[in-house]
Amino acid sequence: MQKTRSPERLVFFTDAVAAIALTLLVLPLSELVPELAAEKADAIQVFTDNQWKVYTFLLSFAVIARLWYAHHQIFEHVEAYNAALVYLNFGWILTIAVLPFPTQIVGAFQTSRFAVLFYIGTVLVNSLCYTAMVLVIRRSPEVHGDADPIDDQGMANSMLTSGAFLVAFIVGAIWPHLGYWALLLVAASQWIARWIKPRPAPANGS
Repeated sequence: MQKTRSPERLVFFTDAVAAIALTLLVLPLSELVPELAAEKADAIQVFTDNQWKVYTFLLSFAVIARLWYAHHQIFEHVEAYNAALVYLNFGWILTIAVLPFPTQIVGAFQTSRFAVLFYIGTVLVNSLCYTAMVLVIRRSPEVHGDADPIDDQGMANSMLTSGAFLVAFIVGAIWPHLGYWALLLVAASQWIARWIKPRPAPANGS
């Protein structure tokens, strides 16, 4: 019989990583203040001279917050974790921990093809890990236990989101200056998923 354990510690650890990643996002902006002060620049130049860095900070803050919230929602269906869920969750955590790095690269190199693909690719891998976790939770009775399994709408939402990130990655590879705008497809995919009539997954995970 495969061992399963309470997911609380896994969730707390994941929450801590997400909180640290959110905090790290602001550090590059904080480092600008002493530099501009040494140049005797106006305080407003922290924003006017670094608009792209401010934009990438806000974008990544919103992205991590949205990814964390989605993660929180699916773990409401988890009563115990198995090895597959742990490994996939660590893949999800890895992308969250890494995201401040491509954020800083985007702030410096803006629409460089490498910067665009590194950023969107990181979020794409996160989304694929998330979709795989949804599949594990949905199809593993030992994971969702007596809790309500994830329904068709939840599964469709995760798959459409991953598909939207993949399209954004392809767009970024061909037209780097459009890559970040292509991320708006994610919002569209979630809107489409709402039209799918929820149907609970079978209790046996089939």
